[in-house]
Amino acid sequence: MSTPPIGPRLRDARRAQRLSLATLADRTGLTKGFLSQVERDLTAPSVASLIRLCEVLELPVGHLFDGAHTPLVRGGERTPIAFGGSGVSEYRLTPADETRVLLLLSEIAPGGGSGDEPYALGSDAEVAHVIEGTLHVEVAGTHYDLSAGDTLTFDASAPHRWHNPSAALPTRVLWFLAPALD
Repeated sequence: MSTPPIGPRLRDARRAQRLSLATLADRTGLTKGFLSQVERDLTAPSVASLIRLCEVLELPVGHLFDGAHTPLVRGGERTPIAFGGSGVSEYRLTPADETRVLLLLSEIAPGGGSGDEPYALGSDAEVAHVIEGTLHVEVAGTHYDLSAGDTLTFDASAPHRWHNPSAALPTRVLWFLAPALD
C-alpha cells in the first residue's frame, strides 16, 4: 500500500487562497523550488516544514490524512499517511472521522526521523510508545532515549523532534495524540 500524495492537497490549498509559489515561499521561509517539489510529491518535507505550510495555508494538518470510515481498522487495512520526515513510513490506525484521539504507527528506518527543526502540534497530549528499536526524542530542549517498551508522554504543543539513532536497525513507534489533529 503506497502513501497517498499530499502535494496536490497542498497545491489546491495554495491555489484556493490565490497564493503564488513565491508568496508561499516568502511566508513559510522555504524556497520556491523546494515547495514546487513538495507539491509534485518529488520530495517530502520535514514534519516542521509540513506544519508551517499548513499553518500558512490555514489547512488543518489532519485534512492531509485519509483514514478508514468504520470504527474497526484491521491490520491489513490501515491507511498510509505522509506526515513528513525522512525514512519514515506512517499509518493511521484510527478512523478518519475520530476526533477524540489519533493513533499512528511509525516505521522509522535507521537514521530516519522528523527532521532537524522542532515542531509543535495542535493537540494537548502526545504519547510515544516504542514497540521495537530505539528512539531519540527532544522535547523543549530535554532529550530522551527510548528503547522497546518505553513510553514518553509530553505536551504536543511543546517544540519537539525525534529520530532513530541506530545506524542499522529500524524502529517501530505508536504515537497517540489527544485530541486528534483537525
